[in-house]
Amino acid sequence: MAQEVRGVIAPGKDEPVRVETIVVPDPGPGEAVVRIQACGVCHTDLHYKQGGISDEFPFLLGHEAAGVVESVGDGVEDVAPGDFVILNWRAVCGRCRACLRGRPWYCFDTHNAGQRMTLTDGRELSPALGIGAFAEKTLVAAGQCTKVDPDVSPAVAGLLGCGVMAGIGAALNTGNVGRGDSVAVIGCGGVGCAAVAGSNLAGAATIIAVDIDDRKLDKARSLGATHTVNSKDTDPVEAIRELTGGFGADVVIEAVGRPETYRQAFYARDLAGTVVLVGVPTPEMKLELPLLDVFGRGGSLKSSWYGDCLPSRDFPMLIDLHRQGRLDLGAFVTETIRLDEVEMAFERMHQGDVLRSVVVL
Repeated sequence: MAQEVRGVIAPGKDEPVRVETIVVPDPGPGEAVVRIQACGVCHTDLHYKQGGISDEFPFLLGHEAAGVVESVGDGVEDVAPGDFVILNWRAVCGRCRACLRGRPWYCFDTHNAGQRMTLTDGRELSPALGIGAFAEKTLVAAGQCTKVDPDVSPAVAGLLGCGVMAGIGAALNTGNVGRGDSVAVIGCGGVGCAAVAGSNLAGAATIIAVDIDDRKLDKARSLGATHTVNSKDTDPVEAIRELTGGFGADVVIEAVGRPETYRQAFYARDLAGTVVLVGVPTPEMKLELPLLDVFGRGGSLKSSWYGDCLPSRDFPMLIDLHRQGRLDLGAFVTETIRLDEVEMAFERMHQGDVLRSVVVL
């Protein structure tokens, strides 16, 4: 029988979000209903509210979440009621050309639940990133559920569902940061700070955090940055070169998603170095670089989708590192809030006051 729960919707472009009653259907084949315990407030949710993703309003917001599986549909074998899971927005298909080549983190046919959740008047909701977790319960494809150790706090576990995984994966998976490498991270919000933490996990010798907010730079240092650069006052390219013997960093991770900062990342890397774009640009942005410089500097220019993660591999591993005290996921949680405080959390995010606000249910 369908259930009625509370959830946060974005009713229209740039309209304030609000709590509404959401109708969650019973899971169909390959689907699961998850009781949400915590969900982080991510910039992507704000982009949905602003109409920057699509115009398929109303949206059921929230996607960076952890909770407990309540029920599953026919054919679901990997998770069962009672399992503690982190939700992911790239459930791999196992059949596309990327999966068949053994590269499932590039899956080209990721999937979501086939049924739609609705408002009580029958209007269908578009769940953010196919999840919609600013709600007491949500319906997802069972492949979007990754079982992890239940002894970890849901407020920190859920962060792996998006931003923290994107940043750590940009360093470990996409950038292939190794022992002794030099790394620069441009933009030290939640994703950038996670890239700093990932570089530290990988054993990088020099980790340079770049931002225009000293509060964010202080947080980056606490997560493993060896040097910080406030690019409001200092040319970051020159500063990064100076801190790396005049050469530039082996890996530069751009966590802003703007042409200006991408150019800085491009010129701040060493010859044959790697640039990783994990910041998400908007559709109208254009990048112009001299083609001779692209050729002459060599190396790799990469984009990182969701940290090129494989949730079934990476989520349990990172939870284990957290439990061992080697990855402080709790450092990313600035505050915990209620469902009806999401609009205020967006404002604090815009002002740069938080690394992550987390809704706890």
